[in-house]
Amino acid sequence: MRVTPYMKMMRVDHWCKNVFVLPGIIIAARLTDTPFAQFAFPLFLGLASVCLITSANYVLNEWLDANFDKFHPIKKNRPAVVTHMRALWVYMGYGILLTGGLGLALLVSFHYFLASLFFGMMGVLYNVPPCRLKEKVYLDVLAESLNNPLRLALGWLVVSASSLPPVSLMLGYWMAAAFWMGIKRYAELRFMGQVATRYRRSFRFYTEQNLLISSFLYGTCFYFFFSVFSIKYRVEMLVSIPFLIILFIWYFRIAQNLQSEAFPSQLSFHTKAFWGYCLFMALIVVMLLLFDLRGTGWFLKMG
Repeated sequence: MRVTPYMKMMRVDHWCKNVFVLPGIIIAARLTDTPFAQFAFPLFLGLASVCLITSANYVLNEWLDANFDKFHPIKKNRPAVVTHMRALWVYMGYGILLTGGLGLALLVSFHYFLASLFFGMMGVLYNVPPCRLKEKVYLDVLAESLNNPLRLALGWLVVSASSLPPVSLMLGYWMAAAFWMGIKRYAELRFMGQVATRYRRSFRFYTEQNLLISSFLYGTCFYFFFSVFSIKYRVEMLVSIPFLIILFIWYFRIAQNLQSEAFPSQLSFHTKAFWGYCLFMALIVVMLLLFDLRGTGWFLKMG
């Protein structure tokens, strides 16, 4: 048996997406004044746990999507599509990854374990029939983007084991991810056309118009919830909004201009300049979290 195709299904190179755990850690540490030394070891265990559970979800996703990915111009080259694989070994790998991830999560805290269990369950709800949320119009975007606030909560729970992030922050994080996912669907539909309906059933109901309208709604909701969080917990964060607007517009602009050589599954990797701006944006947000700015609340005062 060749092990390499099974290992590739883990998509270790996609572990970088777990960077969305870090804002939860930084925000929790800042708002609760928790020193790094208190959560350094749980942080190591927590990151290892979320990476294993992420890989478990990827294995399940790729195995159950093989008959659909063959219609996708890039995903048709995935191991589950081009290689004969045994279901027994796939599910054994999935079970080992999920069990290992949940085991490490339990070492962090019980609440972290519960959040990790929910994270793993979302992989089942998203991929496994009859639920298979990825085939439900609009729910496919909302369900997949829900992984980001879950990552935020996992980061928070590393620092504060018995509490959850503010609801406004969680909802804002969710809506931001939904905007990005909605624009990705829009780009896929523009590029693939009618072939997209064979790749994913939800595309039978999507149009460029309803994808743009829904993405606009998600983006608007993000700015509302982010503003609520900023005003209540960290008014300095309002300074980042103009920079975030540029980021969202730039992302949409990339989706508008995609050509065949830059397929939307690599949407956010399209330009080095865009990635550089993402890093710049992240540094701004971290600085606004860590350092107080004098006079930032003047425009919230009456009169």
